[in-house]
Amino acid sequence: MRLSLLTWAERVLPATVLTRARPVLARLEAVLTGEPDTSRAQRMALIVFGVRVLGAVMAYVLQVILARMMGGHEYGIYVVVWTMVIVLGIFAPLGFSSSVLRLIPEYRAQGATGRLNALLIGSRLAGGLSATGIALVGVGVVWLAGDLIASYYVLPLLLGAICLPLFTIGSIQDGIARAHDWPLLAMLPPFIWRPLAILSGMVAAVWPGAPATATAACIVTIVATWLVTLAQMFVLGRSLKSQPPRLPSRENWAISTWLKISLPILLVEGFFQLITSADVILVSLWRPPDEVAVYFAASKTPALAHFVYFAVRSATAHRYSQLYQSRAHDELATLVSDTARWTFWPTLGLCALLVVIGPFLLALFGPGFTSGYPVMLILLAGVLARASVGPVDALLTMADQQNRCAMIYALAFTLNIALNVSLIPVLGIVGAALATATAMIFEACALCHQARARLGLNPFILAGAGRKSAS
Repeated sequence: MRLSLLTWAERVLPATVLTRARPVLARLEAVLTGEPDTSRAQRMALIVFGVRVLGAVMAYVLQVILARMMGGHEYGIYVVVWTMVIVLGIFAPLGFSSSVLRLIPEYRAQGATGRLNALLIGSRLAGGLSATGIALVGVGVVWLAGDLIASYYVLPLLLGAICLPLFTIGSIQDGIARAHDWPLLAMLPPFIWRPLAILSGMVAAVWPGAPATATAACIVTIVATWLVTLAQMFVLGRSLKSQPPRLPSRENWAISTWLKISLPILLVEGFFQLITSADVILVSLWRPPDEVAVYFAASKTPALAHFVYFAVRSATAHRYSQLYQSRAHDELATLVSDTARWTFWPTLGLCALLVVIGPFLLALFGPGFTSGYPVMLILLAGVLARASVGPVDALLTMADQQNRCAMIYALAFTLNIALNVSLIPVLGIVGAALATATAMIFEACALCHQARARLGLNPFILAGAGRKSAS
């Protein structure tokens, strides 16, 4: 017989304490044991949130250690290459890393087991082939560019191309695991195991006396990415063993339908990543690697608060799809309001904390990195703007509004590029921060408007308070 949280509290807590704690405990027990979609989404959000907290801390520690090991110049080279892998790794899956969150629940609800199995195979195959093609094109561009690319970038860029295919397959596998409500299988490989593997590999390489260069870091990253992705593939295969036969018939390969859904999502995901990553690449065009390193450290510090947004988005995207497909508008509206609260208030608290401890965190990277503190403050404004509307981009994508979402991200990306090109030559890394924060604020406002206009849902954090006061 399971002992409930409330029953346990009644046995051990004094009456005065129990009276105050009962509402909180009742709510917590509903989250932990309740069966409705909202409770299940909250449980998944808590798990994802916990993993993302640990992952964000580990990723930050990894960057600090790499910066200390490599120095500003080599670290700046490495972060440019890794940023390009991340950006291309968003485009290479052709949108399948997110479209599976919509398609898998739909096929499971319909009992379309053959089509589901075709999707599980085809999505990873398409992503792997696409990433390989992009990597080969990238190698050709680097080879033909000649003196247009600084010599110290050439070999690390070529190594980054080797990393791309398995990085891409891993991102699709993350989506498959999330769609099956396996958050740990989705989140642990990219956010825990890969950073640990990179850190262990760098220590193992440098300890005997090997130079801590960008090239060495890229080789270690290749090995770590391939090993972690292949291990995830093995575990995912065992978890999916109850699925239908491995070779679905030809009629189950709905490639045109998948691409019709996935390609707009590709634009959404791609432009979304470009808005927050293109600035690092653009800074490298005008400023030396040392300044790129400072900007990267300053931009990754706000990510300690931004991960809340990504955690809630990861946990609830497929819930949006389920509720929208079942036309449960009231439940969907409740979930939208909840996710806005789950996103904004923790993000606000973390931003306030980062304002206080930001200089100390930047100093961990090494001498001179505290000059990025103004950059960090500017980018925090963009993080708060995005958090104020919750994961509204996922809502629009899962509710058949992916084309409009893609258009908004294209506009935000265009604005970001135009401002970066205009401001970086004049203001340096501060100009890059102003450009990126402005694009993020525009993006949040436009997405919120589309959710209200197209779905009749207002994801803005103060929308609920406004309705209450109006009533």
